[in-house]
Amino acid sequence: MDELIFKLNNVHFSYLHKYPALCGIDMEISKGEKIAILGANGSGKSTLLQLLDALIFPHKGRVEAFGRELNETDFNAASFCRDFRSKVGLVFQNPDIQLFCSTVKEDILFGPLQLGLDRLRIKQKMDAIVEDLGIADLLERSPHQLSVGEKRKVSIATILIIEPEVILLDEPTAGLDPQTARHIMDIIIEANASGKTIITATHDLHIVEEIADTAYILNRQKQIAKRGPVGELLLDEELLKSHNLTHIHKHRHKDEVHIHPHQHIDHHQH
Repeated sequence: MDELIFKLNNVHFSYLHKYPALCGIDMEISKGEKIAILGANGSGKSTLLQLLDALIFPHKGRVEAFGRELNETDFNAASFCRDFRSKVGLVFQNPDIQLFCSTVKEDILFGPLQLGLDRLRIKQKMDAIVEDLGIADLLERSPHQLSVGEKRKVSIATILIIEPEVILLDEPTAGLDPQTARHIMDIIIEANASGKTIITATHDLHIVEEIADTAYILNRQKQIAKRGPVGELLLDEELLKSHNLTHIHKHRHKDEVHIHPHQHIDHHQH
């Protein structure tokens, strides 16, 4: 039997207890899986990742991680908090939430130092990650002086350096140029190949087949509309269209306007 990492049962969450963000989510994620959370803006993708990262907790239902229920009070215990934070890392959609130190180097070192990891191991790991991401020339710069793509790479570095078992990514390629997006996708794929569980929230369908095997589609009711193999879900045009995951293109041909859906699905070759 596969080792279960997360189990969600009838999970509900509302902001300020009156704005529903998730309504009855059931989900099981096993070790080593590549999962995509798909949905239009406002469907609850980011909220779901924050629940998995134990930044927020359900108002109804259960979230279990690594065989035990996550409760806010458990994180008051330093040992439990340190153990969980070393196992699960979240790359936020907005890097400015994640980067708060005066230099890039300090941001990358902050997490592992807080977790009490071995300093020699931290140094070795940082050197390897910095080289892999191509950000050596950024180390002494302020994060706020960086481009969106550079910030995204640094945000990913702050998570990779703690060597978590689970990496959560919120729209990891949003707003990036194609080359930077390609680089980040390769990092995601390599992390999964090394045994890490990868959970990515996105509405960008053209990256999904590479970064996930299984997908969950969230609907406007903040519920799971469907779960299944990525390739199967991407072929269901009606399903994608009904959940606002296709783009409508309009073009003129011989004085007639043609409107058709377009999914922006590319097949990258390595």
